[in-house]
Amino acid sequence: MLKKTTCSMLAALLFLFLGSQLLFGQDVIQKVGDAGYVDWGSRVIRATGVAGINPNMPAGAQRAGALEAAKYVALRNLLQVVQGMYITSETTVRNASLENDVIQSRIQGAIRTFRIVGEPRYMSDQSIEIDVEVPLDGVLSESLLPASDFKGQGTVNSGAGAYTGLVILAKGLNVMPAMAPKVLDEDGREVYGSSLVSREWALKHGMVGYAKSVAQARKNERVKANPLVVRALRASGDARADLVISNEDANKIRDIAEYQSFLSNCRVMFVVD
Repeated sequence: MLKKTTCSMLAALLFLFLGSQLLFGQDVIQKVGDAGYVDWGSRVIRATGVAGINPNMPAGAQRAGALEAAKYVALRNLLQVVQGMYITSETTVRNASLENDVIQSRIQGAIRTFRIVGEPRYMSDQSIEIDVEVPLDGVLSESLLPASDFKGQGTVNSGAGAYTGLVILAKGLNVMPAMAPKVLDEDGREVYGSSLVSREWALKHGMVGYAKSVAQARKNERVKANPLVVRALRASGDARADLVISNEDANKIRDIAEYQSFLSNCRVMFVVD
């Protein structure tokens, strides 16, 4: 009986482990050192803070003090993750903030709105670990996406049987996720980018969503039920964040965009590794 119970427990643990691995494997994750990571699928930035107790504090205040210290470490790690992100294929957040004190101040203000995910973990050595996250969209995006770059107007899609979004297949191209990537044709002309996008939609939903398969992308509300699917020829830019598509596909998208609004409404997804 004991052997049977043990086998059942091991099977259950294995099932939970494989299930969590499968779920995590479906996310588009950008790790930044050991500080944390950007989950581009869920569009959140996550980090962990760890701190030990201060033996010089009164015993009744040590745990609370360690929790506050862990929050400070988590905040520092969040900032490190954010600074490692790319805004465009040529510009990291770190570079932008170094050149502009206002941007740096806004970033620091945005990440201070983090929330603790789950419960604090009290370790055997009496240290405390916490996981925190901050949304990628909203306040943080507003700090990093200049209003002058956006010219598009968000509207409502129209037309029976119309395309509801754009999915670009870019598996195997080592694409780096970014906040404001572009889609270019073979001649380097812009097919999709901030100049064609409503900033209101970009701040609320992000310019591009990321998925690991076309099937996963099709289930995303961003592109809804009937997206146009095209294949990227290559990645472009210093960080390989931009995608190049064929001139034929580019012209088709431009023609459709004249009477549909999925581009200006940021209903675009990249399928990446």
